[in-house]
Parts: sequence; structure tokens; C-alpha cells
Amino acid sequence: MIDTKSPSVNASSVQELEVVPVRNYGRWIAAVASLAALVGLVGSLAKNDNLHWDIVGDYLFADLIFDGLSTTLWLTAAAMLLGLGLGTLVAVMRLSSSPVLYGLANAFVWVFRGTPLLVQIIFWGYAAALYKYVKIGIPFTDVTFFQAETNTLLTPAVAALLALGLNEAAYASEIVRAGIQSVDPGQAEAAHSLGMRPALTMRRIVLPQAMRVIIPPMGNETINMLKMTALVSVISAHDLMSNIQDVYAQNYQVIPMLVVASIWYLALVTLLSVPQAWLERRYGRGTSRAGHASPFRRLLGGTVERLGKNTKEQSR
Repeated sequence: MIDTKSPSVNASSVQELEVVPVRNYGRWIAAVASLAALVGLVGSLAKNDNLHWDIVGDYLFADLIFDGLSTTLWLTAAAMLLGLGLGTLVAVMRLSSSPVLYGLANAFVWVFRGTPLLVQIIFWGYAAALYKYVKIGIPFTDVTFFQAETNTLLTPAVAALLALGLNEAAYASEIVRAGIQSVDPGQAEAAHSLGMRPALTMRRIVLPQAMRVIIPPMGNETINMLKMTALVSVISAHDLMSNIQDVYAQNYQVIPMLVVASIWYLALVTLLSVPQAWLERRYGRGTSRAGHASPFRRLLGGTVERLGKNTKEQSR
């Protein structure tokens, strides 16, 4: 029975107690079984002669592959910049009190989310079949300021960028809108009471707080965009997948060439996951303990923290 009349003795007794973590034997058994299955699968793939690892090694660092990688990377970056910029504008329009801006933003999201991305890529790639020339002038008159052939302006790379960027803008607008609506309206009201204009309030007060909600899904969209660039191979945009298809159309080694593509996509996705995790932890400070812990620390289940604590106690 604890003596409540002598708090100093009880406090010292509590400090001497050894904290023993709960032993989850089922978790260890599941981990060992999973690792054994993974090692078996990797060993089976490594010994499979039908994969032709020699061909994978020959093409993994070929110049043709690096040319496709450069196109894939700049296409991903440019499409995400276009999608994020236009998506933010569309999100603000959807939150506007103007019925015209609200209606136009809704129509934009409806069209680009309602049609398959593959259809949009083919549409932009063969836009010359619909309009032979691109003209800029005064509508319903003969006044024209600029005119050029559609095929000259819409090269496969430009068509791919427009298709990916506009499609991404529709999805990004919903993510940004959710982030803006997650911020307490009192924040904007307080800024307005200090004399800040709506645009400045949005840029300096609302959007920085909305980033905590925007970053995780937007990082997911970036990784998804990297993989969706493979669809532009249907209009020969010379990305990684286009070059891979050109190779296996000549040597008929489909599986080894797809393994080459998979290795590079996995490597790029891994690299993109690093800044996403860093941004999530940075903007999630003060909201979640799990958001502060690194994946390595969470994997060890606090073992590092306990070792550090024991070392400090021994050094005293």
C-alpha cells in the first residue's frame, strides 16, 4: 500500500523503478516470416534465367535510357509547377463569392477530372486534326495578331506537358482548397482586422498554415506524376518509357527492358520520397509526435531514445 503521507520517499522509489517495454512476440514472428518471404522472392527473381539480367545490365546505364530519364524528370517538374500554380488559382476561384469565377473553376475541374488522362494526352498530341492553325486575334473578326501551324507549336513534348499539367491542376486545386478550408476562419478575420488585404492575408497567413494539409497529398501527386509520364509514350514524347518501347520493339526483350524501366522509376520515387518526408515533418511540427520522428527512429520503436537516456544516466 502506498503511503500518501511521505511524498518524498515515494518519488525516489518511483525513479528507481525499471521500465520494461511490452514484449510483442507476435510482431517479431510476423516480421521474421515477412523477411523470409521477401528473401525467397528476391532469390527466385535473381536465379530466374528468363529475366536475362545480362541484358538488364547492358541497358541500365545506356545513353538512350539517360536521354529518356532527362525528359521524364523535366516533364514531371514542369507539369507539377504548372499544375500547382494553376491549381492554386482554380482553388481560390472555387472559394470566391463570384458566381462566374466559381462556375468557371467548377467547369475546369469537372472536364479535366471527368476524362481519362490517356484521352487528354492523345487529344493534345493530335490537336492539329481539330485545328490546323493556332490564331490569336479579336473573335468574330478578321483581325489576327498571331498565327502558326498547330503541329509547329504543339510538339509531342509540349502536348505532353499541357496534358499532364492541366490534368494535375484539376486535382491540385482540390488539395489546395482542402488545405485552405482547414485553416480556422478566425485567422483571416484577425488579419483583416489588422488592415491586411485579402490577397496578402491569403499569401502570408492562410497558405503557410494550409501547407501542413497540402504537403502530404501533393508529395503523393508528384510521385504519381513521375509514373504517369509513362503514358506520353503513346505520342512518342521520348521519355523513359518511350525509349524503352523503342528498344524492345527491335530486340523483342520485353521483360528485361521493363525491368530496366522499373529499376529507374523505383530509384526516382525513392529520391522524391526523401524531401516529401522532410517537408511533412517540418510543417507538422507541434501537431503530431509521429510527424516528428524519423522513419528509422520509429522502426526501432524507441530503442535509440532508451539507449540515449541510459547513457546519460550512467554518465551522471
